[in-house]
Amino acid sequence: MSSETREAGPSTSTAERAEADADAPETAGTAGADAGNDAGGEDGKTHPDRTVLIAAVGFLVLCLGVVLFGVLRGGDEDRAEPKAPTAPVTYEVTGEGTVDLSYQGASEQGTAETVSGARLPWKKTVEVPLGENPVIRITLGEQGGQARCAVAVRGRHVQSATAAGEFGRATCSAPLPAPAPEASG
Repeated sequence: MSSETREAGPSTSTAERAEADADAPETAGTAGADAGNDAGGEDGKTHPDRTVLIAAVGFLVLCLGVVLFGVLRGGDEDRAEPKAPTAPVTYEVTGEGTVDLSYQGASEQGTAETVSGARLPWKKTVEVPLGENPVIRITLGEQGGQARCAVAVRGRHVQSATAAGEFGRATCSAPLPAPAPEASG
């Protein structure tokens, strides 16, 4: 026979004992006594199973913190749709005076950028999504005059047009091919 004596009653697992200990209210006077009784001695040391449980809970809280940090900091970047490929387009307006103009820029919504009273000469290079048609429209004011618009795609001149006279208008555009379909891997 063993020199150990056990209390009669239903046996409980370590996890069940840990839950019961966590749910039970402790006071300063009984906490040390309970811990000493759990360890099998009266020296006030913590039960080894309780230490493992506390370490496991701490580890789980740490893992949860790392996961939440990843989700909050950059989780949406992985799900974001890839950015549409673009091509550099240069718009240029020459002449004297001022013009009102609008041009297709890097907007993926297809909206045009507008500039009122642009001083000539005016030039701007923007990225235009492939499949969109780069276009610039110019309008002279009531004072008239003459202005020329031009479009270059990837540094190559594509089209130019001239506006003349009172409220003269001109439009320059260029075809920009759609992106090549992605090869399936």
